Amino acid sequence: MRILLFSLLTLCLITACGTNPVTGKSQITLMSQSQEIALGQQQYSPSQQSQGGSYVIDPSVNSYVNRVGQKLARLSAQPDLPYEFVVLNNDVPNAWALPGGKIAINRGLLVLLEDEAQLAAVLGHEVVHAAARHGAEQQATGLGLQVLAGAIQTQTNNQLYRQAATLGAGSFQARYGRENELEADKYGMNYMAAAGYDVNGAVELQKTFVELSKGRKTDFFSALFASHPPSQERVDKNLNRASRFPQGVRNRQAFLKATRQLRKDEPAYNKHEEAIKAASKKNWKQALSLTNQAIRMQPKEARFQITKGRLLSREKKNQQALSAFTKALNLEPSYFAPHLYRGLLYNQLKNYSRAEKDLLSSYQLLPSQPASFYLGEIAQRNNQRQKAVSYYRQAAQSGGNYGKEATGRLKRMGVR
Repeated sequence: MRILLFSLLTLCLITACGTNPVTGKSQITLMSQSQEIALGQQQYSPSQQSQGGSYVIDPSVNSYVNRVGQKLARLSAQPDLPYEFVVLNNDVPNAWALPGGKIAINRGLLVLLEDEAQLAAVLGHEVVHAAARHGAEQQATGLGLQVLAGAIQTQTNNQLYRQAATLGAGSFQARYGRENELEADKYGMNYMAAAGYDVNGAVELQKTFVELSKGRKTDFFSALFASHPPSQERVDKNLNRASRFPQGVRNRQAFLKATRQLRKDEPAYNKHEEAIKAASKKNWKQALSLTNQAIRMQPKEARFQITKGRLLSREKKNQQALSAFTKALNLEPSYFAPHLYRGLLYNQLKNYSRAEKDLLSSYQLLPSQPASFYLGEIAQRNNQRQKAVSYYRQAAQSGGNYGKEATGRLKRMGVR
């Protein structure tokens, strides 16, 4: 016992022992709250970009989710955090919170929910993670805040046709343990009840996740299950706790109205998923046909045009590919991927001035490994040694084929 107490005291001295704002219990963290807020602010945009970008076809759904989230945040143990809520254009059912209250929910999870009470369960849970400083706590204990470095790997067809949401530079995301999850469930339900919601929404949500974790969709839900591991224990505890609260509102009609466009477009996104799977199996003609079907179903979706451009580029139909990438860019200029892919194609066509412009626009939105590498190559070609070294060094950090090639270029330039 003395050894344990001494070890805890030593750890507190090395790091910092504070108080969990939600529970009032002792908590070990590596950073101050101001540092947490700064980290979350710094990582929020690249985290969004690397995971599909924000959903823009129907901006009202973002406003709706933000209103629900802010209602819960005001009732949290830390109502003054700079909370933000965004809907990401990502098929994978997931939600996450960065330090300081930067919270995201994927389109793929929203379409699985049935009403506003279930949405409040998701957002309330994430608010607790932020308010209780779980991200900083997990970093201190070595369990979370892992750097997720994504990169375009064009060496295999399966990788080549992954969604742009999986590409890009690093971002931070915590993987929470059992105690953090139970804590987020408990206090999230408190916030729900205080806001007037039916806390049974949280019970239903956990039941759904447990069932999905047993089924065939486990791989598709791996991101959700990794960061928020479901368990029957959580269902049982939530069910027992729910009986203590009065019946609240569900707001089903408001939810269905707010998410109408998302649900209407779900078949188009499913068709796009089929196209991605067909391409991974080298069924190129089928992949293009399915992509075109998705475009006809929802012509405003930039990601469909990106996939079309990549498929056409593979068939050397370069002008048609450029047209598809340009359409994607016009639809969503704030997303890094159309800039990146058009820049890569221009570079392949040796139109280096246009390639540099597009790659730089992409890099400014998300400093991805391929953008870094080819900007380094263009700078080297233009005898801009210092700039080339800087880009190559960044590309070399992430490993893989781009990293190896960038390392080789640096060695040949006499740079260690």
